[in-house]
Amino acid sequence: MLPFEQPLRNAGHVCHLAHSFPEKYDYFPWLGFRPSQWLKRLTRRLHLLRTKWGRYDVVVLERELFDNASWDLEADLRRMTKTLVLDIDDGVFLKFPDKFARLLEMVDLVVVGNPLLEQWARTSHEHVVVIPTCIDTTAYQPRAVARAANVRPVIGWMGTAGNIVYLKVLAEALRNLARIHDFEFQVIATHRGMLDELELDGVRVRFRPWNPETEAADIRDFDIGVMPLSDDQWSRYKCGLKLLQYMAVGIPGVASPVGVNASIVTPGVDGYLANRAEEWEAALAGLLEDAALRQAIGLRARQTVVESYSIAANLPRWLAAVQQTVERTAGAG
Repeated sequence: MLPFEQPLRNAGHVCHLAHSFPEKYDYFPWLGFRPSQWLKRLTRRLHLLRTKWGRYDVVVLERELFDNASWDLEADLRRMTKTLVLDIDDGVFLKFPDKFARLLEMVDLVVVGNPLLEQWARTSHEHVVVIPTCIDTTAYQPRAVARAANVRPVIGWMGTAGNIVYLKVLAEALRNLARIHDFEFQVIATHRGMLDELELDGVRVRFRPWNPETEAADIRDFDIGVMPLSDDQWSRYKCGLKLLQYMAVGIPGVASPVGVNASIVTPGVDGYLANRAEEWEAALAGLLEDAALRQAIGLRARQTVVESYSIAANLPRWLAAVQQTVERTAGAG
């Protein structure tokens, strides 16, 4: 929802964002795990009271309030809210199926990020709309100046530290490429995770801490972006955010053809799809060897995002779906 906040306000809407404290998937080590969970619940209880007093027309619940099997506070939120929208951009229901079955019963509209999530939601809910992961293309801009021809190209990956495990898919191809090509492999995450356990002998690896304030600029430092995934149930529900971020700043992305990735990219036009190690190696080698190709693919990738995955392209559809739901629930009331 963060990318939607300012455009909604610019359109005249009043928006309040309520963040978990501590962060949803974290805790304060100095406080301890269990007391941190109590603090989260207290924070969310205060948010519920604000919701009751605020008399909002609609509340958007992003995924769930807690990363556990409970739904008691969501049930309280339902009682305090005129219109409740559930926004899902991952297969979070795989972890807590009973919880999300109850959430689907509570909400008035389900917003999902891809057609596979839509299939899941429509088994239990009549009102579902697909709004793909959206990029703020005013913040995610291409480089103002092209990189000099004599500068070492950068293959880059950005993501959560827990997802560094997916880089195992790339390890063999990167080792083979490093024997022939001079490039740097940049990894941007909150911490190194299992990066040092990957078999990347001979690869020039650089780790950079993730910073939300410089995220777009950091991605612009890449010449090629990669999004490897394992072909499992969780990965199939992903919404392709990393791939879209690369494309938005005008760099070619190479991704595993898992889930929505296969529909985002037109291979050879605005990016590449790679499954086996030799496919990764061929796609990356072609891009490393040809700066003009990188530029051409990147320009088309940027256009794909502007036309289909930008806030400007999708916010009107999101607003229309939400406003129709508000009118429907008001009529039912």
